[in-house]
Amino acid sequence: METLSYEFEINASSQKIWDILWSEATYSEWTKFFGSDSVMKSDWKVGGRTLFVNSKGDGMVSTIDSLKEPHQIVFKHLGMILNGIEDLHSKEIMEWSGAQEKYFLTDLGSKTKLHVEVQVDDKWKDDMDKGFIKGLSLVKELAEK
Repeated sequence: METLSYEFEINASSQKIWDILWSEATYSEWTKFFGSDSVMKSDWKVGGRTLFVNSKGDGMVSTIDSLKEPHQIVFKHLGMILNGIEDLHSKEIMEWSGAQEKYFLTDLGSKTKLHVEVQVDDKWKDDMDKGFIKGLSLVKELAEK
């Protein structure tokens, strides 16, 4: 497992960037680089249930480990859903279950530093790297409009 890290200085408030990252209207826009129809469904509770899925309902089962809106959110990935079947315990899942995806927004006066860390299996490194670089660049572009 490797931790990838991304950092952007954005000419916008933490709240505006937070809203672009997590609102239904823009989440699918910046995550299209991972999948064209990605949505996030969450109860927004620490220890609750968060799903990152496509239009078929396939995707990742996660929880929120830490939440301090609009400055921090840490997701812990627990398993997958494929063809309506949730898998939290197979050998393949257990190899990466518990991997974290962290977002930190730090106020810098008139700017905000967006720092993202994601733990990934080596076989997904290039895809995740391309997706996050393109996706977070779009977050910056949207926030600075």
